[in-house]
Amino acid sequence: MSPDELRERAREFLAANDPAIIDRLDYLRARFDAGLAWVHFPVGLGGLGLARELQTVIEEELAGAPDNDPRKIGIGLGMAAPTILAFGTGEQKQRLLRPLWTGEEVWCQLFSEPGAGSDLAAAGTRAVRDGDGWRVTGQKVWTSSAHTARWAILLARTDPDVPKHAGLSYFVLDMTDPGVEVRPLRQITGEAEFNEVFLTDAWIPDSDRLGEVGDGWRVAQTTLMNERVAIGGRPTPREGGMIGVVAETWRSHPDKRTPELHDRLLELWVQAEALRLAGIRLRQQLAVGSPGPEGSAMKLAFARLSQQLSGLEVEIIGEEGLRYDDWTLRRPDQVDFTGREPGYRYLRAKGNSIEGGTSEVLRNIIAERVLGLPAEARVDTKVAWKDLPR
Repeated sequence: MSPDELRERAREFLAANDPAIIDRLDYLRARFDAGLAWVHFPVGLGGLGLARELQTVIEEELAGAPDNDPRKIGIGLGMAAPTILAFGTGEQKQRLLRPLWTGEEVWCQLFSEPGAGSDLAAAGTRAVRDGDGWRVTGQKVWTSSAHTARWAILLARTDPDVPKHAGLSYFVLDMTDPGVEVRPLRQITGEAEFNEVFLTDAWIPDSDRLGEVGDGWRVAQTTLMNERVAIGGRPTPREGGMIGVVAETWRSHPDKRTPELHDRLLELWVQAEALRLAGIRLRQQLAVGSPGPEGSAMKLAFARLSQQLSGLEVEIIGEEGLRYDDWTLRRPDQVDFTGREPGYRYLRAKGNSIEGGTSEVLRNIIAERVLGLPAEARVDTKVAWKDLPR
């Protein structure tokens, strides 16, 4: 299908489903059923089996119509959906993908554990066979959206007697099960967008397993690669996102400008533009294949740049940056970097180098899987610059 034919299909859809008179949820369901949710997905699963880059044609034609609030359901869209598509059964895809895309069902990710740190393969949460299902016991941590989620993607140990990477299995967990308890984790921002989740004999039918028993590590890699692209490779216009916010702060505070701050802003603007262009290239690569370790580089660069920009913004505005609106415990359903005050952005950006894979782990992935270095030549982040060869 050509871009012009796709545009015509989108216009015909709008004519038959006028968002001005149709209920928002009915509109989103109709868009999914018409194959205009994600055009690169198969027919019948919200797509048309087309090239991924044609999605921009749909977004342009349907601009201004109700969307599915992607920031609120980002885990479902960016992590769960690609994994379900790659490893789910036909029944799982039919049952889970439509309400995921429309936002009727929010998803969360149960991977990290208090005792495993960044070593995901050391997960200790146990899933034990019980008839035609599994009983799961353990604890997960740093779980975004767990307090609003209906479903979770879960990595659990099903065989403790084999090497750690081989003893894991991947499940879809119903968060309304009585064996699931969600507790808030208050952050430096004062909010609790993250949670810890306690599982006590939580029940999962075997029909909600993704992939084969013991193949959870391979399934999880699909999730993780898509997660890092979702965090670090989102499409943004020139001077969009954090660099746009900081640039506007600079323009609106002429009395705060110094040559040193100006040089730093220009340097970060160039880095932001380079990262934006790298993101375009990465999405072009995705159009012809699956995400690879390059997504780790994008996420690593995004985290560092976000922290540098938020720090520069606070320096530009001086004492204004020390203000904070409210330390009351809140449990937001999404993160809003650009819509909040500078103090929030500065504090929240500290978590960018932890969530979605710590920067230290990502450097090792880049060293081994992008640069092709042997495992013993991993990047040592503690080495001093003075000790490096000249």
